[in-house]
Amino acid sequence: MQISVTGHHIDITDALKNYVETKFERLERHIDHVTDVHVILGVEKIIKKAEATVQISGAKLFAEDHQEDMYAAIDSLVDKLDRQVRKHKEKTANHHR
Repeated sequence: MQISVTGHHIDITDALKNYVETKFERLERHIDHVTDVHVILGVEKIIKKAEATVQISGAKLFAEDHQEDMYAAIDSLVDKLDRQVRKHKEKTANHHR
């Protein structure tokens, strides 16, 4: 899985980059074919914004979240993407016996 982290009006520290990478490892538990992840972290006045685009086999998933804390925004962003990945995996599973 290739993770790229960029910042919009914010400097990306090693701590933020490591936090994002450890949180996004959770997506690999549900699906193996995550090819590319692009995360954009930004600040708009006092609101922290985290958005991500995840490329998996057969789909491109997008989610964003706004919080007052950047780490909380990353946590809820990964939760949203996790739900989308599970839903996509369930859709593509063959339900015929």
